[in-house]
Amino acid sequence: MTELVLIRVSGADKPGLTASITAILAQYDVTILDIGQAEIHDTLSLGILAAIPASADSAPVLKDVLFKAHELGLSIRFTPVTADSYEQWVAGQGKPRHIITLLARTIEAEAIARVTEIVASSGLNIDQINRLSGRVPLDQEASDDSSTRACVELSVRGDADQSELRARFLDVANELGIDVAVQIDDVYRRSRRLVAFDMDSTLIEAEVIDELAAAAGVGEQVAAITERAMQGELDFKQSFAQRMALLQGMDASVLESIAAKLPITEGAERLIYNLRSLGYKTAILSGGFNYFGRYLQQRLGIDYVFANELEMVDGKVTGRVIEPVVDGQRKAQLLRELAEKEGIRLEQTIAVGDGANDLPMLSIAGLGIAFRAKPLVRENARHSISTLGLDGILYLLGYRDRDILEPPVRED
Repeated sequence: MTELVLIRVSGADKPGLTASITAILAQYDVTILDIGQAEIHDTLSLGILAAIPASADSAPVLKDVLFKAHELGLSIRFTPVTADSYEQWVAGQGKPRHIITLLARTIEAEAIARVTEIVASSGLNIDQINRLSGRVPLDQEASDDSSTRACVELSVRGDADQSELRARFLDVANELGIDVAVQIDDVYRRSRRLVAFDMDSTLIEAEVIDELAAAAGVGEQVAAITERAMQGELDFKQSFAQRMALLQGMDASVLESIAAKLPITEGAERLIYNLRSLGYKTAILSGGFNYFGRYLQQRLGIDYVFANELEMVDGKVTGRVIEPVVDGQRKAQLLRELAEKEGIRLEQTIAVGDGANDLPMLSIAGLGIAFRAKPLVRENARHSISTLGLDGILYLLGYRDRDILEPPVRED
C-alpha cells in the first residue's frame, strides 16, 4: 500500500540542495504529490509530500534522505499523512483563491498581524506569502525617504464575503496608514491590457482648473466649487459650468505657462514606462482639458486622451466647453468603448482616479483603484492606494521590484 509522508527540510540554503534530496526519492520511484520551497535571508524551507510505493519499504527511503540531510547540515522532519487527510486536501483545490496585497513605505509587524488575523477569522487559509519589494538597507528603512516602498503579497484560498473583507481591510488601512488590496486570483488578474487614468490629482498633483482660476484671480471661488464636486456634493456638469464661467476672458497664453509647470505625480513616469514596455495600452479619461491631456500624452507616451475641449474665440477663453462634457458617466462609456476597440473584456481593464466622478469607471473596470482619494471614493472603490506613488499599481499586478524597469532620466 502506498505510504504518504510529508518531508520538511530547513537550513542554510546552498546550490543543489533540492536536487540532492529529490534524487534519493527518485531511486525508489517515489511520486511527489506536492512540493514547495521558500528562502528567507539565505535560510531554506523545503516541503515535499511524497507517495512511497508499496514496492519500496519506507524505512530505507527515509533513512537515506535523513543521512543526506545531515550530510548537507540540514534539519529534517518526517510526518505521516493519512489517506483521508490527503483526500480532504485534494477536495480543497476547487476553492476560490484571492491575492491580498499589503503596501506601505515600511511594513511593521502589527500590519502583518492585523491583516492575517482578518484572513484567519474570515475562514481563509494562507498558501503563500511573498515579498514583492526589493531589499532595503537599514539606514534607508529608518528614514522618511519617499522612494522607499514595501509590499507583501499573500495568496489565500477559501470562501469569503468580498464586501465584508474589503471593509475590514479598509478599517485597518485607515488606522495603520497602510494600503490593503484584495483581488480574486483568476485569469483576468494575469491578463490586464488597458489602463485608464483620471488626470487631475491622479497623473498630476494639481487640479488644472484651480491653477487656471488662480491665474485669473478667482482661485478661492473655483477651489470651493471643485472641492464640493470631488466630495460628491455637487453634480459634476453643473459645478463644471459654474467654474468655467469664472474663467471667461482668460488669454490662451496662460494655458501654455501652466502646462509647462504641471507637477507629475510620484511614480507616474515609472508606471507608464513599464506599462508601455509590457505592451499595455494607456488612456487619459478626464473631466479636465484636452490641452493639458495632450501635453501629458506627449510627455508620458499615453495612447489615448479624452477630456474637455475649451472653447476659444480670438485667443480668449469663452467660459464654455465644446460638448460632450466628460463627466463620470462619459468616462465609464469611454472605458467600454476603448475595451471594445482594443478587443478586450472589461475585466482586463484598470481604471485609476481620485474623485467621485471617477467612481462609474472604477466600478466597471476589472481593477478599479482609488488613488490618494477622498474618503467617500475610497469607501466606494474596490481598491485604493494612498501610501505609495502610482507605480504601486505594478505591485497589484504582481510585479516584483526586480521585474520593474527604471525610466530614462529626462534632460529637460
